[in-house]
Amino acid sequence: MQTTLTTRRFTVHEYYRMAEAGILAPGERVELIEGEIVQMAAIGSRHAGCVNRLTRLLMEASGNRAVVAIQNPVRLSQISEPEPDVAILRPRPDQYADAHPGPGEVLLIIEVADTTLDLDRGVKALLYAGAGIAEYWLVDLPGERVEVRREPGEEGYGEVTTHQRGEVLRPLGLPGAEVAVDAILP
Repeated sequence: MQTTLTTRRFTVHEYYRMAEAGILAPGERVELIEGEIVQMAAIGSRHAGCVNRLTRLLMEASGNRAVVAIQNPVRLSQISEPEPDVAILRPRPDQYADAHPGPGEVLLIIEVADTTLDLDRGVKALLYAGAGIAEYWLVDLPGERVEVRREPGEEGYGEVTTHQRGEVLRPLGLPGAEVAVDAILP
């Protein structure tokens, strides 16, 4: 006899209530993906260094045209609130103190992958595309390249390009900005 398990998904509101009640420990590295609470991978030094480089590069490239958010929540739906490594956001007077950004406020999301390539290429790419995030970069540290995804849709991104050392990236949401792949990679 085959038994089917029924799972219960959580909303963002319930997720926050769990944190307030102490079910999720303060500082616990988790995110809500499609109603499931997912433990995030530990951040190694290569990953941290890359995020630090991206922070500096994107702050310089964006100037006052955008907010550079590092490992902060982005509310994609009522059941998904990931914490991407970097999110480039439309400026808002409150600097997102009143509410986390939604998909319409995201210009670019970047994930840095050292050990999470499958998750970032699969689940995360589909999640961001389904929410309509216009551009998603995946920094593949082991492969020493940056994958750029554009043209979001329900089935994923319609355009996927791979960029190596010596190439320059031009974020759609920051006209005129250029980021060298060499400057991103260790």
